[in-house]
Amino acid sequence: MIAQNLNHIRAQIRQAALDYKRDPASILLLAVSKTRPAEDIVAAYQAGQRHFGESYCQEALKKQQELGAFNISWHFIGPIQSNKTKALAAHFDWIHSVDTLKIAQRLSEQRPSALAPLNVCLQVNISGEASKSGIALDELPQMCRLVAELPNLKLRGVMAIPAPREDFEQQREPYKVLYQAVAKLDNPELDTFSFGMTGDLKAAIAEGSTIVRIGTALFGARM
Repeated sequence: MIAQNLNHIRAQIRQAALDYKRDPASILLLAVSKTRPAEDIVAAYQAGQRHFGESYCQEALKKQQELGAFNISWHFIGPIQSNKTKALAAHFDWIHSVDTLKIAQRLSEQRPSALAPLNVCLQVNISGEASKSGIALDELPQMCRLVAELPNLKLRGVMAIPAPREDFEQQREPYKVLYQAVAKLDNPELDTFSFGMTGDLKAAIAEGSTIVRIGTALFGARM
């Protein structure tokens, strides 16, 4: 079923991209594998998936040990605790959820010198929800300047998890606002928009997503 689901999601991404005159190849599918067993990751990998997203550090490290023989690109997409930055800096290729300068500094300081700079996105709390992590939109320009100066990080762009909406146009609005805010920074190195999940995939692609984070539609309900 995972292979079938993966093919279905890829088709959805391709169709949404074409509907909004975008190149389907410009959109990366990130399989959100948090809470899923290693065998589910293997099933997706065997169907051609290479990028996987995790939210819990210890769980992810255990899976990485089990799956060390596979050429997987690991993305961390969950809230970041200060006491986990060393492990995250050493064992991930991407961090989507940087939301303070302190966390960014720790990741830079703790990134092993033998590894390439760590790809990071700034998480923006675009809906202003008290229950969610992320910087405020008006903090984005200064945070981008400060994080871009850190030596062992490569600032790639932004991530957002807007408040859920059922209406398609309402789903599009927060992504549009954030995309335009990044465009105003006029920084060509900010090429990544980690937008969209199972429930708002099309809206995110309509507004410029380059990474869609899909878990439920791929693996089923969270375990």
